[in-house]
Parts: sequence; structure tokens; C-alpha cells
Amino acid sequence: MRRLAPFACVALLLIAAAGRDGFDRWVDATRLPPLLSETSVEMRDRNGALLRSFPVEDGRQRLAVRLGDVDPEFLAMLIAYEDKRFFRHQGIDFRALLRAGLQALRQGRVVSGGSTLTMQVARLLENSGTGRWAGKLRQMRVALALERRLGKNDILALYLNHAPYGGAVEGLRAGAHAWFGKPPARLTAAQSALLVALPQAPESRRPDRHPDAARAARDRVLHRLGQAPQPWMPDVPRAMQPVPRSAPHLTDRARRAAPGLLRHDLTLDAGLQRQMQHLAALSLRDQVNAVSAAILVADHHSGEILASVGAPRYTGEGGALGFNDMTRAIRSPGSTLKPLIYALAFDQGLVHPETLIDDAPVTFGTYAPQNFDGQFRGEITVRRALQLSLNIPPVRLMNDLGPARVMAAQRQGGATPALAGKAAPGLAIALGGVGLSLTDLVQLYAGLAQGGQGPRLHWRLGEVPPMTSRMVSRAAAWQVGRILSDIPPPQGAASRAGRIAYKTGTSYGHRDAWAIGYDGRHVIGIWLGRPDGTPVPGAFGGDLAAPILFEAFGRIAGPRAPLPAPPPETLIVTAAELPAPLRRFRPRTAAFAPAPGGPVVAFPPDGAVLARAQDGVPLKVRDGVLPLTVLVDGQPHATALMRRDAVLPQTGPGFSRLTVIDAAGRSATVQVWLD
Repeated sequence: MRRLAPFACVALLLIAAAGRDGFDRWVDATRLPPLLSETSVEMRDRNGALLRSFPVEDGRQRLAVRLGDVDPEFLAMLIAYEDKRFFRHQGIDFRALLRAGLQALRQGRVVSGGSTLTMQVARLLENSGTGRWAGKLRQMRVALALERRLGKNDILALYLNHAPYGGAVEGLRAGAHAWFGKPPARLTAAQSALLVALPQAPESRRPDRHPDAARAARDRVLHRLGQAPQPWMPDVPRAMQPVPRSAPHLTDRARRAAPGLLRHDLTLDAGLQRQMQHLAALSLRDQVNAVSAAILVADHHSGEILASVGAPRYTGEGGALGFNDMTRAIRSPGSTLKPLIYALAFDQGLVHPETLIDDAPVTFGTYAPQNFDGQFRGEITVRRALQLSLNIPPVRLMNDLGPARVMAAQRQGGATPALAGKAAPGLAIALGGVGLSLTDLVQLYAGLAQGGQGPRLHWRLGEVPPMTSRMVSRAAAWQVGRILSDIPPPQGAASRAGRIAYKTGTSYGHRDAWAIGYDGRHVIGIWLGRPDGTPVPGAFGGDLAAPILFEAFGRIAGPRAPLPAPPPETLIVTAAELPAPLRRFRPRTAAFAPAPGGPVVAFPPDGAVLARAQDGVPLKVRDGVLPLTVLVDGQPHATALMRRDAVLPQTGPGFSRLTVIDAAGRSATVQVWLD
């Protein structure tokens, strides 16, 4: 027998070795589930704050997390509570399994689990249950295989990315944002304890539905680690934080532009973006249904877009077509192009801000522009004409500049103007007869703010944008900015907004209300209207959009940057000091045109029969030199009239003679019959 003993030992060792080799082959043959699970595409602001995350399969929010993103105290708490021998075992903690089994035999129920963090990762990856022996054995096999193929930190990272935290929330980063609105690097001890406890029973311990169970689970973790709950600790959260969804229109665009990226770093400022979204929603409180709004904020020094609101609500409800990004929609810009026209006229030497220009009836072929209020102001300075947003002076200037030059300047400034069909550009461009987006207008005003040439607007952080071509000279851009900054702010405007160079606009038929402005650092554009292009009765840029513009500037943190000083080449003189050709605007063709004639009564025509009206008889005069004198049946009705229209008093029925005399002594007379 003693001779056989060595052979028996050798046989046992061979059997054990064969068993070990077979066991190793069995573990090595394990087919692992996919380890690279999809994580949510993330949109980050300029400081790394989460703007928005896109859900993965089944609508789950699973934010990628690395060990370096997590507070080391949380990791220590997790390992101490869940698997204190994590760094020593090879996937299965047999001591913990034995302890759990003995406790179950004594108590007749499961008192503690024996699963390691590696086994929990196996369960999460395969989405398998925990109550069946077959499932448990499978988890053990996968755990052993994971330990052979991955490092401990890799396994821990898998757990942190897949642990469930209630509802559709998976992963520690998503859980920290959902329950505490913060990243996992900034958790308190009590918050960490709750997030350690939640994955073991994510639904039955959900704080918003089962606060007592959540609190008890959190306190057990703290007690186990010798950190008794303190009275000053806040209670468990009673609601899940909404998933961040800032700048939905721009983040959609960013994802479409680079569909393979998991993280997009944008130039937006998360705090300012929230402010602008809130402001856009407030702006519609008193508006009729289906009206929308858009806001764009940019730094005109860098071209970075800091906030972009395509619509107040990212929804199709209410008829406002909230899924439409109205920062990019092509609309009529109304009067917002007038500053560019004046700047081009300054550059071409046609006028100076102190030049007098005639605001009087005029026709260009069949086109007869009218001022918004239907009145005429006679000779007026260019400065005042722009501040009052009169229509006739810029059309006069554009007739000399040529519509093609104005279209080219827009393209040089980084905009993409659109004309209907293949129509040639006409004089109506001066009053909004061209298609531009809010982004286009903000780009143009950013160029004016930068002295006539600036960087292109962009939203991808780290981009170095190209410069636009020069639209106008530095002096012309400064002159326009100075004029616009002298426009009084709207009534009740926030004083914290500071001094702003701004312009409002209203498109034909009250379809669009605009306000675009800038200070020494920021440029902001506001649009209100209906996305489908139907009119909004009573919508004026000055009444609706301008107050929002000033409120938007007031919500920008920090002191306001002042507007720049004039460049040295700027001609700053009084009207009396202007060179003679710049004192009054004359079209380039004026030198070859016949001398202007005397006044002509455009209405009523001679011999007209008019019904008597309570308001009186309207009079409209063309040509002649202001001021005018108006006689009714030989009696003076108005003297020193600086307009070319008036309302004359009613006389008795029968013939009435109307006479107009201009400043040069020339006259025109018509005779009408009042019925």
C-alpha cells in the first residue's frame, strides 16, 4: 500500500490538473456579451456643462463616465459596501457566497447577497435576472471570463456606465444628473450613499415614488460605513430632474453635421442659453396663438454663438411649429437693412450723417415708395432719416447705389440673401424685398460692430472661423453705429442693458417683427412672427421686438462693453462745416437733369368732383421747393409747410380753388367741385 501511495498522489494531482485545465478551457470559451454598449450623444457648452443628451435604445439615458469623472470617495464607498474584496478576488468571492448561504439557511430568507461587482456587471451586460440558479451560474462564468480579459478599473467603469438608477436612467453620470442635477465628481456623502444603494432595487427604492425605502437604503449604506445620518443632511430628492434639453434646434443641427461624434463641444453658454429660452417663452405671454419667437446671441469679436433659440417650445403643439428653427428661416427683413444702405452711401460719398435729404413723394418708374405713417417730412438730415426709419430717403440712396451693390455687400458680410424665383434685385430691397434669416442679420450687424468686417458666426467650439469680406469702411460702420446708438430705448427698457446700437423692422403685412443690436462685445437678434408666414395684426418691431432685445442685453452677465471710439479717418463735422456737395443730397444724374419745375398738385386733380368728407379734402403736392404755402379760394390755409401733404378744410358745395406756392415763388392751381 505504501508503494501505491505516491502513485495515488500523482493520480490525484493529474486529475486536479486536468480538472483545472478543463475549467480554464471552459472559462476561456465563454462568449462574452458586447462590452461597448451605446452611450448617449452629449452636447456640451463652452465650459463643459451638459446642454443635452440624446437617448440610446429604448429611450434610455446612458451618459458615458470614466473613473476620473467620479469622486474617489464615491468609489471607495461603493467598493466598501458592495464588494470590499473587489481588488483581491478573480470575479467570484467564495467567502461572500458562503456567508450569504449560511445566513439564508439560518434566517430562512436571503439576508445578504454574494454577488461581486464583476458578477453584477455580467448581469447588467446580459440583462439577466438574479433569482434563478442558472442565471447565477451564468453570471459567475461571465464574471470569471471578464476578470481574465479586462482589468479591474475596466470592470469598475462598466459597472458605473450600466448601473440602473430608476426609470430609463442608466449609469452613474445619468443618475447623478437625474437625482441631483450635478456631475458625479461633486456628490456629497449622503448623495453618494443613495446612488450606491439605488442600483440594487432601482424601482422599489426610487426616491420620487418610494421616499421611505430610498431613505432607509441610503441610511443603511451610511451606517455600514460608520457614517451615521445627520439631522442637517437633506432628505432624499422627491422628483427626478428633467433631462437637459437646451438649444434643441442647434444641437439637432450639430448632430446631423457630425453623426459619428459622441461628444459635441459647442460655443454656447449654458446659463445664457437658459436665460434666452426663458425670455423667448415670456415674450409670447400676451401673443395670439401660433406666434413664435427666435433669439440669437453672439460675440462679434470671436464670431462665437453664445445662445440660440429657434423657438420658445420644441413642440408642434399650438400651431407655432416649434420644431422649425426660426434662426435659419428665410423671412423679409423689413427695415433692418437700412443701416447697411446708409453705410454704403457714406462710403460712396453720396451723403454724410449731417447731409440734408428730401423726404418727399417720389417715383421710380412704377415704384412709388411711401413712409410707414404716410407722411412726408421734407428736407431732413440723413442721421434723423435713419433714426426715424423713413422709407423714401434710403430708396433714393439705393437708386444711386444700385441694388446689385447692396446685394453684393450682404454676401461680402457673410449673409445669403434670397430673391423669389430668378427675379433681379430691385429698389424694394431697401424696404425688405429680399429674403434673409435671423442668423444672416446678426452676421451683418456683427460685421458693422467690428468696423465693417468680422469673423463668421460659428457654434463649434475650437473652430477658427474665416473673416468675412469687407462690407463697408471702418468710418462708415462707426457712423451708422453712432446714429443707431442715439435712438431712444423703448419705454420701460432695462437700464442694465447699457447703450446699444439697434434697429427695428417690420415686414410687409406685419408678418415679421425684428430688433437687431450690438454693444462693444455682443450682438443680439430678435424675431417674432408666425412660422407659416401669415400676418400678425398689430405686430411692430419697435413695440414687440425692441423691449425683448434690451431685456436680452440686460440678462448677459458682467459689465457692458462700450461701443468703440471713432477711427481716425472719420469725418465728424457739423452741417455748416460740410463740403458743399455733401450739404444736400443730389442724385448722381442731377447734373444732367433739367432744372426742377414748380410745384404740381398730385391730388386732387384739376376738375375732380369730390364727395364732401368729414375729415376734409386731402392735398398731395409733387416737386417744388419747400416750404410751401397753401391757399383755399385765395385765403391762406397753411404757410411754411414742410410737408407735401395736408388736409384742407371743407367749403360749401360747389367749386373751390386750391393754390400751392413753393419757396421759389412758383405756383400751381387746381379747381375742384365739392358735391
